[in-house]
Amino acid sequence: QVQLVESGGDLVQPGGSLRLSCAASGSIASINAMGWYRQAPGKQRELVTAITNSGRGTSADSVKGRFTISRDNAKNMVYLQMNSLKPEDTAVYYCYARERLPGPPGYERDVWGQGTQVTVSS
Repeated sequence: QVQLVESGGDLVQPGGSLRLSCAASGSIASINAMGWYRQAPGKQRELVTAITNSGRGTSADSVKGRFTISRDNAKNMVYLQMNSLKPEDTAVYYCYARERLPGPPGYERDVWGQGTQVTVSS
C-alpha cells in the first residue's frame, strides 16, 4: 500500500514563493507517476502538474512558468516549487500517486495525500 503525506502549506503575499513537499511510503516500487492537484472553495479538484517515471510531464496552463515539479526517487519525495504566487492560487493542494496493481496491464489506482492549505493574500 502506498501512502502520501504533504507539508509546506502557508499564508504568503502575492508575488511570493512557497515549496511544498510530499513523502511517499509503502510499496514505492509500484508507483509509476506522481503529481499535485488543488481544490479551491466552491471549485472542483484540478490537476496542477504531474510527472511519470519516464520523465514525461504535464502542467495546467495557469501555472506554467511559475510552478515546477521535481522528484527525488532516492528519498521517495516529490516537490512543488511555487513562484510568483497569485491570489487565485489559493487552494488546498493534494499530493497524488498512480500505483500499479497485480493483474493485467492497466490495473492501477490513484492515491491521495491529506492536503495542505496554501493561501495567497496581502
